[in-house]
Amino acid sequence: MKNLSQTLIKLLSKKKLKISFAESCTGGLLSSSITSISGSSKVFVVGLVTYSNQAKINILKIPKKIIMKNGAVSYETCLSMVKNLNKISKTNISVSITGIAGPNGGTKKKPVGLVYIGIKKGKKIVIKKNIFKSKNRISIQKSTVKQALKMILNII
Repeated sequence: MKNLSQTLIKLLSKKKLKISFAESCTGGLLSSSITSISGSSKVFVVGLVTYSNQAKINILKIPKKIIMKNGAVSYETCLSMVKNLNKISKTNISVSITGIAGPNGGTKKKPVGLVYIGIKKGKKIVIKKNIFKSKNRISIQKSTVKQALKMILNII
């Protein structure tokens, strides 16, 4: 993961791009993976951990009806998170993560390991639904961060 983070920081620096994150189930792990690398202050602007629905509504301004209708872990919530983060941060690239890291909280429709990752770069928005097979919380969080870093590198 460290190599992906280093590669990302070098690429963002080279292209003079700024990045921001809104994380839920990863609890700041994506932000930490970037800020643990020297030079990250040149490219990393803000990382928000909007863990509760209340934080998503109050800080990211996600309409309450989106969460009520689709749930916090949904394509729609992830999309709203990334769009609103982009408005708040004014960065070139914004990333949102929402999911179920487990080991509890999953259902048949939304199993443990279900994670949505959203990336907005300019007008382009990509939302990817992931189902990580591990039932281990830390493993799901790390897999999510790794996947997010790969997606960011692909979109740059």
